[in-house]
Amino acid sequence: MAKTILISNITIADALTGMFTGDIFLENGKITEVAEKIERTADIHIDAVNKNWSALPGFIDVHIHGAAGFDAMDATPEALAGIAGALPMEGTTSFLATTMTQAEDAIGKALDNASRFTSGEGQAEMLGVHLEGPFISTKRAGAQPLEHISVPSIELFGQWQELSGNRIRLVTVAPEVENGLAFIEAVSKSGVIASIGHSDATFEQVQEAVGQGASHVTHLYNQMSPLHHRNPGVIGASLLENALTVEVIADFIHSHPRSVELAFRQKGADRLVLITDAMRAKGLEPGDYDLGGQKVQVTDTDARLSDGTLAGSILTMDAAVKNIASVTNCTLADLVAMTSANAAREFGLEHKGSIQAGKDADITILDEQFNVQLTICRGTIAYLKEELS
Repeated sequence: MAKTILISNITIADALTGMFTGDIFLENGKITEVAEKIERTADIHIDAVNKNWSALPGFIDVHIHGAAGFDAMDATPEALAGIAGALPMEGTTSFLATTMTQAEDAIGKALDNASRFTSGEGQAEMLGVHLEGPFISTKRAGAQPLEHISVPSIELFGQWQELSGNRIRLVTVAPEVENGLAFIEAVSKSGVIASIGHSDATFEQVQEAVGQGASHVTHLYNQMSPLHHRNPGVIGASLLENALTVEVIADFIHSHPRSVELAFRQKGADRLVLITDAMRAKGLEPGDYDLGGQKVQVTDTDARLSDGTLAGSILTMDAAVKNIASVTNCTLADLVAMTSANAAREFGLEHKGSIQAGKDADITILDEQFNVQLTICRGTIAYLKEELS
């Protein structure tokens, strides 16, 4: 029988209701009551009095390839379970398992594996799949293997979607390539979010893509046509088009701190989503790893191919929170928007993204330095920094 949890005397941060100090009661994996004072007993009592802690909706990472030695492209249930088990330490309670450009059969195996995976108790919930590639531009491949990049195919995507059990929720595509716009229109109409990324499109081509239904941008600034005063490119369009929600890798390696600040100031908290784009080495020691069959050298700060190309990141969501807070002076409500509420709204996750009665009991508790003290995944304590007194 699931244990009940009472969290009391804590700052509750929510994008819808703002901030106040109060109590939260969790039962059967759900938030059942939120009030200034709850007079009930529970199996577990977390009292934040005099701790200066804040409760935020659990973080949602919509772009993560791997962690703790595992990668979504490993195509095994152990790999997805390994990722799901590692993420609560950084405050993440939900994620999209992200694939990468590979041979068709390799992607198919990863999608088939995802179709049969269900996160276990005390693990971050895998909400579905982010298909990053192979429908991208060879001019902006980054760490995506050139030999496997292909023309966007509605037929192939349909086969993959069926193989995934309809779990593909987000697909990255370059709108300017052959069949790109038709592909965006088709997947958008099917309910999948089309994201502009790994693209050399012009400003006008991005506008066309938005007209066909594109509403998301994959890792703003990285592997896209740059901002130029005579051609604003994908970056300029991403910053100016209100319909586009942008991902940001706030590790200050993929983007300069002031570029992160620019994205926040231009898009606002409501159109920015923090992601990690992490690969399998996240949480492990520096050394040699692989990404899609390519050798990756991982240091204490980054992950790169042998030619120096960034190969994903080793960023954690709590570090991303600390970083963006340091350059924007954003509010806790802003952080809630960028770490959970925006993704919940964008992907129609009505049961996530806020701390309200009836929602999933996904909660991340931070101290005043944004360190994760405790993470609750669907009513189960999945990470605890220190034993409760």
